[in-house]
Amino acid sequence: MTSRNPSAALAFLLLASIAGCAGGGGGRAVTSPAASYAAPVPGSYNADQLTQALLTDIPGYVRSGAPQWGEYGSLAAVQNLNQMQQAVKLDKPQCATSNRALSQEKAVQTAPSALVAFTRGTQQSVTETLMAVGPDVAARQVRVRTPAGCRTFRVKVGRVWVADTVVEPPGARIGEGSRTAGVFTSSAATAVRTWFVVLRSRGYLATITLYGPGATQAEAERFARKAYQQAERILP
Repeated sequence: MTSRNPSAALAFLLLASIAGCAGGGGGRAVTSPAASYAAPVPGSYNADQLTQALLTDIPGYVRSGAPQWGEYGSLAAVQNLNQMQQAVKLDKPQCATSNRALSQEKAVQTAPSALVAFTRGTQQSVTETLMAVGPDVAARQVRVRTPAGCRTFRVKVGRVWVADTVVEPPGARIGEGSRTAGVFTSSAATAVRTWFVVLRSRGYLATITLYGPGATQAEAERFARKAYQQAERILP
């Protein structure tokens, strides 16, 4: 995800925070030898292994920069979205606080992770994140749902308020468990969609984020299935 639409970026950040993972944008990789090669969560992987298991191409899309890898909290995409969150205002600040609770969990912030992004033109992007977390953390993140009172909210960017709606429709089961959610962002001038799929498998959690005015649930789940198949082929 890029910073051309800060309100949509924040909408995605809120949704991703519910799952304990966020991603967006390619660019310079933030690496940490200690994070990459330190012993991972028992039964999972280090950041170097996760990097090798990322999608390498998506037909119709171009990879945006090099993959990012290291501890989840150190990734440039995560840090950029955290900074963006500080630059905008929610009409329901209590929702931001509750939704960030999981993403602030130490097991998530310190998890070996890898991230790659792809773009199609200037309007649409796909981001994949792989995280090495224990089965309890992964299962909890797949189970989490948005509180009823936080499914609609407004975001102020500069002097403009935009409306966001979170939807959590039934989704395809991918891996050992998955969930699908979306954020629809609209203003007088624009309307964009962010679809988010989080899935778990042995030793890792994967997320796929599809952002753009034409983003659909079906396409996001198709990319998530491809990401799962790729990771299962590569990871021992």
